[in-house]
Amino acid sequence: MKALLILGLLLLSVAVQGKKFQRCELARTLKRLGLDGYRGVSLANWMCLARWESNYNTQATNYNRGDKSTDYGIFQINSRWWCNDGKTPRAVNACRIPCSALLKDDITQAVACAKRVVSDPQGIKAWVAWRNKCQNKDLRSYVKGCGV
Repeated sequence: MKALLILGLLLLSVAVQGKKFQRCELARTLKRLGLDGYRGVSLANWMCLARWESNYNTQATNYNRGDKSTDYGIFQINSRWWCNDGKTPRAVNACRIPCSALLKDDITQAVACAKRVVSDPQGIKAWVAWRNKCQNKDLRSYVKGCGV
């Protein structure tokens, strides 16, 4: 009985952690989902963005005290503008999805929403981490050896 309880707790902790992609696994997934070259943004740029926003973790969240919004998922998509978490004041929900969809191991909806974000006039510059860590940098290492 004790072993069963321990196993249950271990499985629960794994479920709560979500999926942390390996670098090349994520590169292949993003390419398959059509992000390479989408709106002129290279796969290496998307990979750099995901690395610095979430460290490739689908369950990453970050609360922003200023506007009481939260950033969700592998791309840290914000609840003030892009998704509905039911608690952010004046939320727009431009992607028309619940923020919980951005925390799934299957990142199809997160990619679709990222495509919506990058389609706005700011483009990839909407992400602060991209501006600070990726813009005007050599990003080849993010996809090196991945066969993409």
